[in-house]
Amino acid sequence: MKILHVVPLISSDGAFGGPVRVAENQVAELTSKGHDVTLVAGRYRSDRMGDTGDGRQLYAASKVIPKAGFAGLFSPGLIMAVARLSPTVDVVHIHVARDLTTLPAALVAGLSGTPVVLQPHGMIAPTSKKMARVLDVLITKAVLRRSSRILTLTQGETEGLSALTSDGISTELTTNGIPLPDLPYRTATDEPVEVLFLARLQKRKRPQVFVEMARRLVDAGYSAQFAIVGPDEGEAPSVVELIAKYGLQHRVTMEGALDPSLTAARMAKSSIYVLPSVDEIIPMSVLEAMSLGLPVVITDSNGLAVPLKEAGAAHIVDDSVEGLVSAVRELLDDEGGRRLMGARARALVERDFSIGSVVSRLERTYARALNNRGESID
Repeated sequence: MKILHVVPLISSDGAFGGPVRVAENQVAELTSKGHDVTLVAGRYRSDRMGDTGDGRQLYAASKVIPKAGFAGLFSPGLIMAVARLSPTVDVVHIHVARDLTTLPAALVAGLSGTPVVLQPHGMIAPTSKKMARVLDVLITKAVLRRSSRILTLTQGETEGLSALTSDGISTELTTNGIPLPDLPYRTATDEPVEVLFLARLQKRKRPQVFVEMARRLVDAGYSAQFAIVGPDEGEAPSVVELIAKYGLQHRVTMEGALDPSLTAARMAKSSIYVLPSVDEIIPMSVLEAMSLGLPVVITDSNGLAVPLKEAGAAHIVDDSVEGLVSAVRELLDDEGGRRLMGARARALVERDFSIGSVVSRLERTYARALNNRGESID
């Protein structure tokens, strides 16, 4: 099968986060199974990343709407590439967002008559923001309605998209998958124990809460080190200020952005992974940590909270600093507990979140889209 994947942005600092990892994992697994897959993406003009020769094509993207974040990105080269390539493939799979690149790309792909599968990654939902609502009227609703399939991660996302379009769309629940790494993770007996935050430094991820948690554990006499790794999305200055305010410069390190290809190796040097974010759907960083056998601490609004709690594969806490402190303290005090929780996490990924099982379902989705080509799908 010939397949075209489209993502808004690939950058050397991994700024666009999880959706890119999802797409790259899917593309790699599909390719390994014999499919002919091309990945098309935008890239910052200032980022001198080149095509890798493995079916990846990158096109310059610019922010044409100030202060709009990724939503303001526009890549005419990407859109033209999608228009050129869509008639030559069997399926177009677009990792779509409310932006000025993937939405037009979806429209032009649909004009070719090739089935279009959309995967919004929770990035399109009903909103009160005026600019987003205008964009929805102009293009988002049309893109959603004309797609062959929309892959959603939760029932809540499905309901949100249905409410947005106000009529029938074809949705299908999926999950994120990850390849199982062949890396030894930092064993629980290594000293000092390191507690890791590896994610974008944005408001929803709450890196300041991680620093506050670290302060309380340091004040309680724990010898653990704390590391913050990830690209800045506006929160870095306040994180640096907080570290300085508490005098934690030698206990909490800021490492900045990391090439996505290096994140697994960086995680493998840590002992505990903590993501204080709220309202995440299925964060790839958590799956990556679990795949390495790391014990994980997440909040109860995380989309992975229920399966991880049921499997005893993570500490699930509320959104308070106290909850994080209590969970991490328990892991710091219990070496055997860290090992057991990490082993359960790895087993859960093998069972439910491996890229192999996810792509097998994806192949069936593509087949259904092809069988219903030119027809409306209920």
